[in-house]
Amino acid sequence: MTQDTNRGAGAGAGDVGAREQWRAAYEASRLGPASHSTMSGIPLEPVYGPDDGEFPGLYPYTRGPYASMYRSKLWTMRMFAGFGTAVDTNARFREIIAAGGDGLSTAFDMPTLLGLDSDDPMSLGEVGRCGVAIDSVVDMEDLFRGIDLGRITTSMTINSPAAPVLAMFVAQAESAGVPRASLGGTLQNDILKEYQAQKEFVFPPRQSMRLVRDVVTFTAAEMPRWHSISISGYHIREAGSTAAEELAFTLANGFAYVELALSAGLPVDSFAHRLSFFFNAHIDFFEEVAKYRAARRIWARWMRGRYGAVEERSLQMRFHAQTAGVSLTAQQPEVNIVRTAIEALAAVMGGAQSLHTNSMDEALALPTEKAARIALRTQQVIAHETNVPLVADPLGGSWFVEELTDEIERRAEEMFAEISSMGGGSMLEGCIRGIDENWFQGRIADSAYELERAFNAGERIVVGANRFTEGNDESGIDILRITNEQERRQRERLASVRTSRSADGVDAARARLAELAADPEANLMPALIEASRSRVTLGEMMATLGGVFGRHVEVPVI
Repeated sequence: MTQDTNRGAGAGAGDVGAREQWRAAYEASRLGPASHSTMSGIPLEPVYGPDDGEFPGLYPYTRGPYASMYRSKLWTMRMFAGFGTAVDTNARFREIIAAGGDGLSTAFDMPTLLGLDSDDPMSLGEVGRCGVAIDSVVDMEDLFRGIDLGRITTSMTINSPAAPVLAMFVAQAESAGVPRASLGGTLQNDILKEYQAQKEFVFPPRQSMRLVRDVVTFTAAEMPRWHSISISGYHIREAGSTAAEELAFTLANGFAYVELALSAGLPVDSFAHRLSFFFNAHIDFFEEVAKYRAARRIWARWMRGRYGAVEERSLQMRFHAQTAGVSLTAQQPEVNIVRTAIEALAAVMGGAQSLHTNSMDEALALPTEKAARIALRTQQVIAHETNVPLVADPLGGSWFVEELTDEIERRAEEMFAEISSMGGGSMLEGCIRGIDENWFQGRIADSAYELERAFNAGERIVVGANRFTEGNDESGIDILRITNEQERRQRERLASVRTSRSADGVDAARARLAELAADPEANLMPALIEASRSRVTLGEMMATLGGVFGRHVEVPVI
C-alpha cells in the first residue's frame, strides 16, 4: 500500500475521481462552519490522504460511513444507566439529559435479563442490583415518564427477553401518545453472543432465533426508525477474547442474522440498514482503531459481494462503542478516568456513531451521579476541546494503523472460513453449530486464560493491580449502594399490579401467546404487545413461551 501522508484534502494532481465523489457528498452533508483550524491557526481539512486513496463515506467505508463524519454530527453520547426501581432510574435519566446526554441506554437487573419477575424465588437479593427492575408495562411507564421518546433515542441492553421488553416499550409509548413509527433507538436482541460469551440465555438457540426473526420483521414493517439488533462484540471481548476474535465473532453473528432475515423472505435492503453493532473500546489504542476500520471494510464487502445488498446504507456499518469494563481496576479507581479517556479517544478516532464512557467506580459498584457525570464530561472534552472530531479517520495512512487494519481483517477472514465450513457454507448454521459444539466458547476461554496468565506472570502490566501499587491502601471513594428497601418496594409494586389487573384478560393473552408460539410461521410481536397492555408480567410471558420452546442447558466442555 502506497501512502502519501504529506498531501492534504485540497491537493491536486492525479486521478481525482474518488476525491471529487467524496467532495460532492461532503458538501451535501456538511453542517456548521466551512473552515476550521488548530489553536495556532493552521487550517484543518476534513480528511487527508492521496487523491486516488480511500475516503470516508465511500465504499468500502474503511475511513468512516459518512463523508463529513463528525463535522455534520457528533457521535451520540449515550450514557448507560439503570438501578433499583424504574422511578430511581427515571431520575438518573433526567440527570443525564440535563447534563447534555442526548441518548439513553438502559441497563436491566439480572432477573429482568433472565426473564424473571422480581417476586420469583430466583430473584431474591438481585432485584435492582446491576440495573433497573422491569416486571410489567407499569414499570416501563415509570421508567420513561416525562421523557420525550419522539426526540430522545433509547437503547435497551437486553437479549433473551428482548421481544417482550420491546413489546412493553411500544405499549407504554403508545399509551403516552407516541406512535411506534416515531420511536427511535436500538434493541440489543443479540442472542448468539449470549451462548458464546455472556450466558444469559433462556430458550434453545433455534427458538431464540425465531424471536429475533419476529423482532426484525416487525420493526422493518412498523418501526422505521428502530434498530432491531445491536450485534454485540462488547461482551465477547469482556469474556476474554482477543480484538480479532471480537471482530470475527461479532461479524459472523451479524452475517447469521442477515441470513435469518433473508430466510424469512425479507429483501436484504429492507432490513440491513437497521442492523447496528456494539464494540468494546479497549486499552490497546491503535489496535482498537484498526479493529473498527477493518470491521467497516469487511461488512461492506460481504454485504455487497455475498448478500447482494445494493443500497449504500446497507453497506455502511454503524456502531456504538463502550469503554472496556474489564480494564477498570478496583485499586486506585481514579486512574480509571485516564483509561476511559484513552479508550473513548480510540472509539472516536475509529469513527464510532455513539459512545458510552464507563465511570471510574464501576469496578466497585454501579456508578454514582458524580462519577457518571465525569464519564460524560470525558466525551464532551474530546468533542469540544481537542479538535479530534474535525478530521475524519485522522490515523488513516499511518503505516502502523494500515498494517494493523489489514492483519486484523486477515485473521477475521480465517475465522469466517472455519465458521462457514462448520455450517456447510451457511454462516447461520455455522454459528449455531459452533455454539452447540462449544467452538466459540472454547476459543474465548483459551484467549482469556492466556491473558490472565500474562497478567499473573507480570508480562502484562496493569497500573495499580500488579505494578505501581503505592496508594492502594488509601481510603476508598463513595459508591452507590442498592438497598433491600428498593427490592421491597419493587416487589410491592408488582403485587399491586397483579391484584389490580383483569385475571381473565391475563389468561386470554397468555393463551393466545402460547397458541401463536406453537406456530413457527406466526410473528409473536403483536401478541406480546397485547399481553403487555393486559399487564401480563415479563416472567409470565417468558414462562408461557418456555412452555412451548423449552429451556436451554449448556453442556460444558470437560
